[in-house]
Amino acid sequence: MTEDSLLCLDHGDLHVRQDGPHGASVLVLLHGTATSSRSWDALVPLLTTSHRVIRIDLPGNGRSAEPADGDYAIPEQARRIGTALDRLGVEHAIVVGHSSGGYAATALAEHRPHLVTALVLINTGPGMEASIAPGSNAIDPAHWPPTDEQIRQFASTGFRAGYQVPQELVDELRGMTFHALAAAMQASTAYLTQRALPDRLKTLGKPLQVIFGDQDRRWLPSSAADYHAVPGAKVELLPGAGHTPILEDPPRTAALLLSFAEIHTARTSEAG
Repeated sequence: MTEDSLLCLDHGDLHVRQDGPHGASVLVLLHGTATSSRSWDALVPLLTTSHRVIRIDLPGNGRSAEPADGDYAIPEQARRIGTALDRLGVEHAIVVGHSSGGYAATALAEHRPHLVTALVLINTGPGMEASIAPGSNAIDPAHWPPTDEQIRQFASTGFRAGYQVPQELVDELRGMTFHALAAAMQASTAYLTQRALPDRLKTLGKPLQVIFGDQDRRWLPSSAADYHAVPGAKVELLPGAGHTPILEDPPRTAALLLSFAEIHTARTSEAG
């Protein structure tokens, strides 16, 4: 049974979903731009037999409020996530980010290194040079909210060719304001432009797993190799998967994640 709650934080409430046994080791799942914690729905049941799974709607997404101070910067998002996990009594967690959620995950490890024991990045672009130029599917802010078809066109590159964008994700994006969408995208670009992810991760010294669909249409799949610059990083390409393997191929994604989590949960327990 999923436990939903709204945490009242400074600058706006954060919506949190929890599944699995409360006494188990914690996996924190952070979604990408223009979606919400619902993007993990297919994956969560595969994780909760052995983990407490915490999903957070990032500011302005899903059921979380837009930040009252208008600050969508990735380090500020990380600070709020850290505060939310403190409220939930989480002392250690493996943090998993999909797409731009990987930037918030990395920033959380930078901000709270004792909280984050390991990182998993799923189709998270390592640097702006790896970005695949978008087509002509941009949404016109003058005609917001967009239609279902406009959203499906906008979101189409977020999946392998031919994959049907789930209606619940279409509805989630329509529920956002254009400002929240644009500000979140700008914040991700600013964070990545300031310093590429492999450079940030090298200095953190955290165990790292990278999962990348080899049919990604937003980031060059070959760019996954950039993460080999991080000592000990484990990089896995998923054949046939696009930008969102958490929905396109939950079983293979979960198997990789659970194998990594089992190793690093055990090491954390031994160290403790």
